[in-house]
Amino acid sequence: MRKRFTVAMAATAAMVMTLAGCGNGFDDTSNTSDGGATSDNSKALTVLIGSSGDAETASVKKAVAAWSEKSGQKAEVQVANDMAQQLSQGFAGGSPADVFYLAPEQLAGYASNGSLLAYGDQLTNKDDFYDNLLQTFTYDGKLYAAPKDVSTLQLVINTDMWSAAGLTDADYPTSWDELAQVAEKLTTDDHVGLAFSGEYARVGVFMKQAGGGLVSDDGTKAIANSDESVAGLEEVKTLLDSGHAAYAADLGTGWGGEAFGTGKAAMAIEGNWITGGLAADYPDVKYQVVELPAGPAGKGTMHFTNGWGIAADSPNQKGAIDLVEYLTSDDVVMQFAKDFGIMPATTSLADKWKSEFPELSAFMDGLEYSVTVPTAKGAADVITDFNAQLEGLRNGDVKSILDKTQTNLESILQ
Repeated sequence: MRKRFTVAMAATAAMVMTLAGCGNGFDDTSNTSDGGATSDNSKALTVLIGSSGDAETASVKKAVAAWSEKSGQKAEVQVANDMAQQLSQGFAGGSPADVFYLAPEQLAGYASNGSLLAYGDQLTNKDDFYDNLLQTFTYDGKLYAAPKDVSTLQLVINTDMWSAAGLTDADYPTSWDELAQVAEKLTTDDHVGLAFSGEYARVGVFMKQAGGGLVSDDGTKAIANSDESVAGLEEVKTLLDSGHAAYAADLGTGWGGEAFGTGKAAMAIEGNWITGGLAADYPDVKYQVVELPAGPAGKGTMHFTNGWGIAADSPNQKGAIDLVEYLTSDDVVMQFAKDFGIMPATTSLADKWKSEFPELSAFMDGLEYSVTVPTAKGAADVITDFNAQLEGLRNGDVKSILDKTQTNLESILQ
């Protein structure tokens, strides 16, 4: 249902190049959270969303309508056909939506040119969000968006294939060696043991598990060619070379969920959005979700999130902030989870969500040790280039690939 993360990243990469010219000309004082928010409620607030489908659209519209009735402020939801393009056009034309879905990769460009309101410190529920998610939407020390929801990557296992290979619950892999072993046992003439997309947004979990990544935890230093990062990517290459793991594209599928759902792979590294895709397209596939095995540095996964952005030139910033607080409140978020499968971005809802969806608990547990893609200005282009190099990983040189990525990252972080 929500495989759009990969698609959104690609679309955003193309869009980021235009951000510097899309600002509204506001200076820094327009983005401060000093409490002097505008409050003209004479017009309806506009809410621009990039929806995964009818269920999400209906649920968000219902929530916004409930807030509107409660507050007395009119608001309307607009569903974008191309979220990145329409958001960019709105800013460029001087008429952006008041509230909108904001991808992490968009933050630096729009924050640096004054398009966004840094309203984070005004949120009464700010301290309830996971710290790593707040960091994702922080630029130059200011919090620009409330995390809307979140997903993490974990290991999804076809239980029928697992049993057929003579494996039991006791065989769930907890280390790289064990992952390689079960992948070998699960591989047959009809399917490979493990599949994942050939992109940083999947193979990055191995780099994290080895103690590396693309950038340091604070996002200020490139670490792409560190010994730890090299070790992580070498493990990916070893898995691919074994023939027991494969990129989803090499199996003739568009993403890991499709490879898994069509029975071309017994395991997949995917996010919790796979559950909607399986329910809709492959309802007969039985599966179990477990945490990814740990590497030399311990557990590691990646998280993906969107935030609620507010335009700096919204005439009703106070109303927009109040709406965001409502849309991130416990009852509304849990209704979103039931309606279209999101995972809460707040710590207070973690246990409740896991009790509602116990079979998906591993995804929530991963938030404790997850990292996201770099969000520095220009990072999307670097990741696009890195992904292109990853396509040839099996026949390529890991150190050379990461050296090039290191150079590219250093050029944007200087």
